[in-house]
Amino acid sequence: MKRERLSGPNPLPGSNGVAFGPDGRLYVAQFLAGRISAVDLGSGDVEVVVPAGGPVQAPDDLAFGADGSMYVTDLVPGRVWRRDPGGEFHLVSGELRLPNGITCVGDRLFVNEMRPGGRVVELTGGELRVLAGGLAMGNAMQPGPDGCLYYPHMLTGQVFRVPADGGEPELVADEVHEPVAVRFDRGGVLQVLSRGAAGIVTRIDLFGDGGRSVVTSGVVGLDNAAFDGENRMFVSSYASGGIAELHPDGRTRQVVDPGFGGPYGVTVDLGGRVHAGDHYRLASPGPSGEVRTEDLLIFTHGVVADGGLLHLTSQYGQVSTYDPATGESRPRANGLARPMGIAVRADGALVVAEAEAGRVIAIDDGDQVSVLAEGLDHPVDVAFDASGACYVSDDRRGGIYRIDGGALVPLAEDLGAPQGLTVRGDELCTVETTHGRLRAISLSTGVTRIMAEDLTVEPPPVERALFVDGLPGVPIPFAGLATGPDDALYLADGGIVRLRD
Repeated sequence: MKRERLSGPNPLPGSNGVAFGPDGRLYVAQFLAGRISAVDLGSGDVEVVVPAGGPVQAPDDLAFGADGSMYVTDLVPGRVWRRDPGGEFHLVSGELRLPNGITCVGDRLFVNEMRPGGRVVELTGGELRVLAGGLAMGNAMQPGPDGCLYYPHMLTGQVFRVPADGGEPELVADEVHEPVAVRFDRGGVLQVLSRGAAGIVTRIDLFGDGGRSVVTSGVVGLDNAAFDGENRMFVSSYASGGIAELHPDGRTRQVVDPGFGGPYGVTVDLGGRVHAGDHYRLASPGPSGEVRTEDLLIFTHGVVADGGLLHLTSQYGQVSTYDPATGESRPRANGLARPMGIAVRADGALVVAEAEAGRVIAIDDGDQVSVLAEGLDHPVDVAFDASGACYVSDDRRGGIYRIDGGALVPLAEDLGAPQGLTVRGDELCTVETTHGRLRAISLSTGVTRIMAEDLTVEPPPVERALFVDGLPGVPIPFAGLATGPDDALYLADGGIVRLRD
């Protein structure tokens, strides 16, 4: 089949904490990718410095100490690491819950927790000292010109400070738009980044005239920022990745282009528009290979088009129906055990692969849930053929099954972790993620064929914690697959790939 990349791989999927290293490069913690990269701001070159699969599982923020050591908050496992100048990792602390914001003051290390009732602590010399409690989800923090530590309360839209040597926390800014990070520029002006869709930055001149101003950057899902020696501001995006220089007037210059963080599920509507679930958002590839944010819908994974509506799943237990025309979302089910793939039955019911429950369920128009099949190991995706028969893929069993009156009838077994599933004419197509190939199975004869090979899809990883302290962890990759009205196949493969005869 001919392949056409509608969007390329993202060099920095999920760019979170950023800090300049001793070598002058900008280091980026990548929560979703589980790695840390360094960016040359002159050339835009990206080097993976800490690959996935090492001791750090979910890096969210980082800072450099006076000796050149890199300190990293490992959000999901609740650990803080030190990477010495020789590249060796040492555990600083495993006593925190959801550690996120991190900063160094000389030889002193400070961390806060991203949870309701979180803390700001010092982790110097192997001791844990609490400076402040009651944080309404902390995040990126920094010492100010007065020596105090400044940090956001994400849930309340506030910024606080606390003396580094201890004392009573003080509210310094209220009614700030969705604060996710606080940074000071070289002139001592406080910059508060918003995690929202508009890319708002609120500037507060605390040590001057006290004035406040707001600039809108258009960077969806700002996460963090760093200033170089020339006071240039470089920002990251948890939603789209990449690194951008943000000018004082709100203009941006991309240093590293953004892209998909996943993507996960993929669908094509009747107008030919491709929609992808991208964890933090619903996104679509643009005509020039760019990725457009359709809406900042947090925790979107599976997706299927249904007329003018989109039905969505989140691996964290939700199924919803979204109307792109109005931006309104209707909850359909909650509390499910990692729902992933989703399809629409002829009667309008939503059929969902509930992975961790090992079953396939249906949600009718009244939002009543019924079980269509159970006893699976890890169902990932579902699809219907023209006759209305339902099929399900199970990546742990390595099989594709037809659901027949609640029974599971094998259609193909001994496959390599099949995930995405779609019907195209007489064939049922699936993505074998272990083998990196696309397989088609004839529904009339049972004959199979390989349609494409050398795909860059990710095989199922070692199981990750879905929830930590009640908050979402890192999602499992999901190689979505869909058939478009043009009879082409659309695959989530480090971006979106279109395959056609």
